Amino acid sequence: MSRRAWWPSPARTDSAVGRKQQRYVSARRPRTRQPAPHRRGLARCVAAAHLAAALAVVAALCHTLEHGLVQPGVAVGFGLVVAVGELVRVRLPDADGGGRTTGLLSGAGALGYALLAAMEQPPGGHGVGQTVAVAVVGSLVGLVPHVALGQAPPPQPAARLALGVGGAALCGGTLLAEGPLGRAAEPGPVLLVCLLALALLTGYADALLAAATAVVGAAGREPGPQRPSLRAELRTRAVLVPSVAVTAVLLAVAVAGAGPWVLPLCCAPLLLVQFVLRRRAPARAAHRRTLASLARAPEVAGCTPPGHARRVADLSRAVGRELGLTGAELTALEYAALTHDVGQLSLTDPVPGGVTAALEPGRQRRIALLGGAVVRQTGVRWRVASAVEGQADPYREQSVTARVVTTVNAYDDLTAGSGTADAAARERALRALRTATGRDHEPRVVEALSRVVSRPAHL
Repeated sequence: MSRRAWWPSPARTDSAVGRKQQRYVSARRPRTRQPAPHRRGLARCVAAAHLAAALAVVAALCHTLEHGLVQPGVAVGFGLVVAVGELVRVRLPDADGGGRTTGLLSGAGALGYALLAAMEQPPGGHGVGQTVAVAVVGSLVGLVPHVALGQAPPPQPAARLALGVGGAALCGGTLLAEGPLGRAAEPGPVLLVCLLALALLTGYADALLAAATAVVGAAGREPGPQRPSLRAELRTRAVLVPSVAVTAVLLAVAVAGAGPWVLPLCCAPLLLVQFVLRRRAPARAAHRRTLASLARAPEVAGCTPPGHARRVADLSRAVGRELGLTGAELTALEYAALTHDVGQLSLTDPVPGGVTAALEPGRQRRIALLGGAVVRQTGVRWRVASAVEGQADPYREQSVTARVVTTVNAYDDLTAGSGTADAAARERALRALRTATGRDHEPRVVEALSRVVSRPAHL
């Protein structure tokens, strides 16, 4: 049985203290599975947004079927853009080893069609209902091949698409086409700025809803320290918002001035971006598999305890989130944590327990440099190998990635891989780390680690 099990060992249960601890931990365990109050509120908001999206889609389809299409050529053109965007949807691996799909072109096409209504003079063009209907139908048509192959994404992106384009069309029609901003902002730079602001606002609102959906979905799958935070998810998803917003404005302006025939020309740059992302995704997945296999080599050779690299990687990722790292920084941190002990393969005699802290600084430095040299051969980012090489340096000379890996690795060594089930071992390890903050460990990282391992969900 793993020493990380949450119940006490039989030796402990023989004593009164052990029986008390067993009752305490057993009583706490079910409660840790319940979501926190703020997560329950977030889940309700996400459910309400998806319900509103479903109602909006039904109302939009009924309205469009009853009144027919206005400017059918333009509607079909934008619908095809959305369909093509869904067809070439890209799956991107995330920092947790999973993945998420993104359809940049479909989002830009649907948002561009919503902004087009704000530019129509006189007002009274295709309206909110037709905008939502065209976006949803185009999305469903593009997803047919994915459904046939068993690779269909979840329904949440379609719900967000309906909410986003519906809100953009409603705001554009109210404020620009028929509102005071429309009369003040004649076709020109001011109108373009207004359209871009509306597109950015819609994009960031969609990113916020996507981040909230990801956090709520991960709450039931991952233990507390591995759950993504709302801020981290929002940062990851907000990176692509400006490119989508600019493309949407470009589509709306081009079609308003030249007609729907310019849609393929305007979509080419974003389509090229999706093609590049599609080509890079398998390489990133291959890097992750390579490093995961490399991380097991010291364990197979008997240099480190079983599961040590994975524990350090999981806890390092949680501490990185606590420090505000996200996206590529979290990925580099996980890779460095997985491979931080590869240099021990160069030792003639394994270090007892894999604890290299007792070695003289020269040998520690040599092990770190050899590990970094091996990691560089895998072709990952330079910051990963640099973090592995810098483990033996004083923390003031290390990168943030190296500081986190060094501290978490020392914590796992001090707790002998027992996790946080033993409160006394946890406190002794944190006390030892705090006493070494003069040279080896940054106080900020140690305190972040303390907060992570002291949370009820981690006990």
